[in-house]
Amino acid sequence: MARKLSHQRVTYVLPLPDAPGGHRLGVNGLTVDRQNSILYSAGRDGVICSWDLNVPLPSSSAPKDTSSPDQKPSPTGFKTQVQAHSHWINDIVLAQDNSALVSASSDTTVRLWRPHSESTEVPERIGKHTDYVKALASPGSHATWVASGGLDQKVYLWDLNGGGEVLNINAGGEDSTDKGSVYALGAVSSVLASGGPENVVRVWDPRSGKLVTKFVGHTDNIRDIMINQSGDTIMTGSSDQTIKIWSLTAGRCMNTLTMHNDSVWSLYSDHPDLSVFYSSDRSGLVAKTDMRGSADPDQGLCVAALQEHEGVVKVVAAGDYVWTATPKSSINRWRDVDTTVGIEQPPDPDRTIDSATAPATPPEKGPKKIPFNAVLQLSATSIIGGSAPTLNSSEPNLETVGLTLPVHSQPEETIEGQHGLIKCLMLNDRRRTLTQDSAGEVVLWDLLKCIPVQTFGKRHMDDVESEVNTVDSIGHWCTIDVRTGRLSVILEPNRCFDAEVYADETDLPPSDLYQFREDQRINLGKWILRWLFAPVVDEEIRRDSEYRQAAIARAEENARLNPLSTSVPGDDIPRSVGIPISNPQQRTNLRPSSDFPASPNVGFNSGTPSSNYLSTSMQSNSPFPGFEPDTPDATVPTNSQPDGGSSSFSSNDYFSKRPLAAPQTDNDRSLLSPPDAASNSGLSQSPAEPDKEERKKSLFGKKFQMNFPKKLGRNSTDTKPQILEEKAEESEISSIKEEKVYEPNLCGVVDRIRDDYEEFLATNPDRDLETALLPSSEDETPRLEIPSRTAVFIQEETGDTAVASDLYRGSVGRIGEDLERLKKSIPHWLGELLLKNQIPFKEQVKVAFVLKPFDDTLPPVVKPEPYVSDLLRSGMRVVDETNHGYSPRPAPNGAPPGNPSTNNNGSRLNANRMLRTKKILAYVAERIDPANPDEPTESVMPPEEYLELYCQKMLCPPNMTLATIRTHLWRTSGDMVLHYKTNGKKEIHPPRSLLGIDENNALAEETQNGDNNGHAPPGSIHSATNSGSVAGSAIT
Repeated sequence: MARKLSHQRVTYVLPLPDAPGGHRLGVNGLTVDRQNSILYSAGRDGVICSWDLNVPLPSSSAPKDTSSPDQKPSPTGFKTQVQAHSHWINDIVLAQDNSALVSASSDTTVRLWRPHSESTEVPERIGKHTDYVKALASPGSHATWVASGGLDQKVYLWDLNGGGEVLNINAGGEDSTDKGSVYALGAVSSVLASGGPENVVRVWDPRSGKLVTKFVGHTDNIRDIMINQSGDTIMTGSSDQTIKIWSLTAGRCMNTLTMHNDSVWSLYSDHPDLSVFYSSDRSGLVAKTDMRGSADPDQGLCVAALQEHEGVVKVVAAGDYVWTATPKSSINRWRDVDTTVGIEQPPDPDRTIDSATAPATPPEKGPKKIPFNAVLQLSATSIIGGSAPTLNSSEPNLETVGLTLPVHSQPEETIEGQHGLIKCLMLNDRRRTLTQDSAGEVVLWDLLKCIPVQTFGKRHMDDVESEVNTVDSIGHWCTIDVRTGRLSVILEPNRCFDAEVYADETDLPPSDLYQFREDQRINLGKWILRWLFAPVVDEEIRRDSEYRQAAIARAEENARLNPLSTSVPGDDIPRSVGIPISNPQQRTNLRPSSDFPASPNVGFNSGTPSSNYLSTSMQSNSPFPGFEPDTPDATVPTNSQPDGGSSSFSSNDYFSKRPLAAPQTDNDRSLLSPPDAASNSGLSQSPAEPDKEERKKSLFGKKFQMNFPKKLGRNSTDTKPQILEEKAEESEISSIKEEKVYEPNLCGVVDRIRDDYEEFLATNPDRDLETALLPSSEDETPRLEIPSRTAVFIQEETGDTAVASDLYRGSVGRIGEDLERLKKSIPHWLGELLLKNQIPFKEQVKVAFVLKPFDDTLPPVVKPEPYVSDLLRSGMRVVDETNHGYSPRPAPNGAPPGNPSTNNNGSRLNANRMLRTKKILAYVAERIDPANPDEPTESVMPPEEYLELYCQKMLCPPNMTLATIRTHLWRTSGDMVLHYKTNGKKEIHPPRSLLGIDENNALAEETQNGDNNGHAPPGSIHSATNSGSVAGSAIT
């Protein structure tokens, strides 16, 4: 399989409401620090918590104090927590005399946290796999390394002092298979053991990494491994419901314990010889086994200590207590079972109902014994209760075995967790998302403001969706997930700029909408990224101002020392330099001063370089070019428009015809004629005068001021915007420039800009140096007040790892402090966006459709085919007087039958997917009802008030986009067919050329008959009754 190319992405995580400490999803790891009486827990939310147990805990070798079993300790208290990972944490172990905690995660990293330090930094990464890390093992509290294993079929030994990899072991050995993943590890100083879905236990030498031996016997996944202190006995728990004890000395399995009836998930022991251990299974049962004093392990005592309501993922014990972790976010504490007090006598099978009413024997004084029904049989050949004196037979007395009843069915204390998000649903507007947490609460979130908008209580999410969803079709610009119990939004560079919304459809306050043009669109990806990293933009603008001041001072000093080296300004500027040059005729003091604005919204252009920008080297190929890429007559400008590229309703928002059937006529040319296109190629317009030249040539004239090219052909070579080639002067400077390679991050973007400054000043020391930083302004990306606790990640995806690796982790509130780290982490594409408002080029998504008059009651928007014009000029009528429309006629000379006005080659259009219905109607009105130059502009009726557009016989609202029409109304493959009609509120005056009428003949006919017939002027169509049908006919 081909290796995937690496790329960087941005992820931000919406903050949940403040809540007390604790996990929000299931707990996967537990460990106890006996010295400090602290319990550590790690969960699927990527969080590590520490809990103050408030009870003294003896060391593992000290005897337990059972003198007061009824005395309850103080409640467990929350101590601290850290967001250690961005994915599930699967295992944790204590190391370095309990001063460090090591965690393994599905984010492929192994991290080390020092819980007793005052640092609030993210735990240090000490190791990394290429897939999920599932298990950890430490050889002891004083060891210098820790082992990790994962789904990449590797076992690594990592240096705890930050020395990196110590040893790398291929866990599958020479016979590696697809099931060679590592799910369980066990370690002592001399032995390392691994196991997984391959059902094989492999034993390694941790010093050399060589395979010592392997044990085969399990029939399902090996879930946990323990090794005794001397390193000669290994205990394994498996999903095959068994626990096996292996002898390294004998090289075989010594015992198979079968006290569980479900998959064994966890093992725990603090006894040096594993003589006392705990085991848990998927059914929630936790068994305690005591093999002390038994000649054979399967003759020990096994007790059903407790029963959870769900599977027990992890069990640990210390002192008189046992803690269990389940897929719930809470942790339960249980009273331990003392296996030294003996077992109650089994119930008498001969006891009758009458004897049951006899007075009970008074209970014996002293510790309460273990109920007989809580005792488990270790194996098929073991004696229940081990060597208990009540059972004298060597075979188990099955008649005395009843239903197993665990000693404890309710925990002594529950360490409560929080409610995390478990489901999410993106709404059609792509700006809001519904989530449901583990308590069933449904909440509506705003992905741009990063806040919850509305709470709906405990309801079914589908019911809420039907209430709040809208009929929209917006591009897929982000991915959302709730894998860590929080709502994460992932922005990929190849798609995060694909979605736009109209400014008037956002929830911006009316006072802020005045700065937007009519029907202006906002790019969602640019919007959120601009304000997630706003402190970076402000700081870089400040640094840019300082750098330019220093650069100008250096240039002036060099010019003073070398007065003969100056040249004519602008004559020798290397073509790779993209420095704005002020107009000498309008020179102002643009040199940076101490009061240079530090905000990107003051004193800067609104997102585009000025029109005298010298080079395309610092310009971006916008994914929303100003002109249709398929147009051979127009050269595509490469800069973003002031409102964000496609947010400007330039010609490519509208219609192009394809395929190109004939050379273009004057009326079919692009908005820029070839000379204009040549002179303006690659130059962006000033934000103060947007689309100035285009308005002069608008096909809509005074009435609509709209821009529609009539025909745009497709050429196989015109798949990308055309950029005029500039011949770089063969100078020493440009040669050095071409050889220099910049880092693919924010540092590279800044270095490139500064090098351009230096090259410009080297040849133009007396010219004013304007800033090259042109971030988007608030009239393109309105200000967003994002909560400071919103987490921000910059991640890298490569073909080498299963999940993205974190390059940067922080929050919106800390981004300003982390600028030096961010300069290396922010990818080039993001740096170009933040500092120069440029986004990666991507072909614009367009929708193809056919535009027809409804029931032929109006003229077509295109000219009739030539043979129809010939018929009209010959005096033949092509009007169906029965329905006052345009009826199909047989075509002469073998031409295809049918209405020529609906020929697909003539009426097949394509336009930006975000084009609204009212713009299509404006296009129709411009064709069939051109503006009257004598009519006052104030009295002109908008086209959407007297024209209607239908798809599948359903009315399209004026603000509905083409993408929404296709998704929700058309709902089938192929080109859409849209029909337009009048609603009778206005009289339609189609041009004669559209009807195929020869102007000269028509004028002569009017001169002869105009005063006698009393008919309507040729080509007029009168509005009719309230039914909306059109009365009248076109007459030749």
